[in-house]
Amino acid sequence: MDYVSALVPPVVMAVFFIGVVRVIVKTQGGAAKAKEDAAVDAALARVEGARQASPGDA
Repeated sequence: MDYVSALVPPVVMAVFFIGVVRVIVKTQGGAAKAKEDAAVDAALARVEGARQASPGDA
């Protein structure tokens, strides 16, 4: 029975890892991809705009 207790943690971690990978793959792309990309682009533009405005103000 020691072999069962030795194998359980790696098996549980493998199942969890496979689940995480499946969630990541399923959430890539899809209908919301364009909206998510636009939100990221807008956030990056705000950061870049603030970065360019700061040196001129100081």
